[in-house]
Amino acid sequence: MFSGHQPSGVGDLSVETHGIAPISGDHRYGSPGRLFTVWFAPQVNMSGVFTGTLAIVLGLGFWLGLLAMVIGTVLGSLVVGYLSTWGPRTGTGQLPNARMAFGGTVVVPAALQWLSSIAWDALVGLFGGEALSVLLGIPFWVAVLIVLGVQGVVGFFGYELIHRLQAVLTVVLFVTFLVFTAKLVAGHEIVVPAAVSGPDLVGAFVLEVTIAFSLAISWATYAADFSRYLPADVSPVRVFGFSTAGLALGYVFVQGVGIAAAGVVGEHTVEGVRSVMGGGLLGGLALLVIAVASIGSGVMNDYSGSLALQTLGVRVRRPVSAVIVTVLAFALILWLHAADTATRFTDVLLLVSYWIPAFVAVVVVDWWRRAEGRPTVDPAAEVTGRRDAVVALVVFVVSYLAAIPFMNTSLIQGPVAMAWHGADIAYFVNLAVAAVLYGGYRLMSRD
Repeated sequence: MFSGHQPSGVGDLSVETHGIAPISGDHRYGSPGRLFTVWFAPQVNMSGVFTGTLAIVLGLGFWLGLLAMVIGTVLGSLVVGYLSTWGPRTGTGQLPNARMAFGGTVVVPAALQWLSSIAWDALVGLFGGEALSVLLGIPFWVAVLIVLGVQGVVGFFGYELIHRLQAVLTVVLFVTFLVFTAKLVAGHEIVVPAAVSGPDLVGAFVLEVTIAFSLAISWATYAADFSRYLPADVSPVRVFGFSTAGLALGYVFVQGVGIAAAGVVGEHTVEGVRSVMGGGLLGGLALLVIAVASIGSGVMNDYSGSLALQTLGVRVRRPVSAVIVTVLAFALILWLHAADTATRFTDVLLLVSYWIPAFVAVVVVDWWRRAEGRPTVDPAAEVTGRRDAVVALVVFVVSYLAAIPFMNTSLIQGPVAMAWHGADIAYFVNLAVAAVLYGGYRLMSRD
């Protein structure tokens, strides 16, 4: 169930049935350069634009909103770029790699990752469904089914088709959003001043940094999934550079558009885009591109979700598990669409990723201990002591609990975040606590 057919080279679009087992040496191929497009294209979609508008909703204004977004995006992208370097060294995806640190307790982060994949599918599929619904004049739920159906097919075929699709979408989406930006700048006021001041301004700035950071670091649990077929001897510097650049530039570009377009887009994202594009044929093409963009991002969630489900120990073929993620996203999309989209979007965006920084801290500390001086690591041959696995899970849980007072969502309003005028630093607290606790444990238990 966990191994199977692997693509043999660039352009091999046969169905990849291979799952979480390490990729064999004779099926390693490709160059680090393709990591730029596989990380750039999925970010250029309307969920990124909508996230950008939140900076204006929070009252930051254009320049402070842009600065906060860039800071958070770069910090999160650096993490993903680093974890991407593990793919060539192990031939394995990110959650399967985590078994080295968590042992059997990896089922907890694997379950969270699987659920997060469904949530992210919904966040991007929401706008794709809206765009197709408006374009074709069909009910929203029917449009969502079409978007998810196409997305499910791509996820079913797997790794190589995803890479090829993202390479094409990088060009298409970049050109489309450039045209959108040009029309926006020509006809609308984009540089708006901050609407809040004093402590409220500081709180809003920190919250926007966290929102942008959460968006970028949410890919940390996917990172090695899309580099695991690269040859073991590729340059880790190039893997890191292309992954980081693709993710950061994609997010900065599209969220920057969202910050500039907040006054036009707001709650009516899809209609706002068509309006800016002038309606007619150009407006229709923009809606079609939005739908396609959601597919490009969604297939990443389907693919990584399929690997997470196998990491849980569920003995189902990878293509089938990718379809399962797609199907479950449908209900969540309908929920997001049913009421206050901005609030629900922000809540899901933050809540699905609060656990990730602690996960990163634990697996990175373990990796530094385990991989030191070794060019490659075979996760299938690595041994994890029961005590180490239990400590990893305990640290993971404690770190999440320690971060709760610093959270700021409509569901969880921590006392510290409220005292700090809404400033949410839960992600950074989560990361720091896990790094100190687990790093200290591994240092004390060093042989």
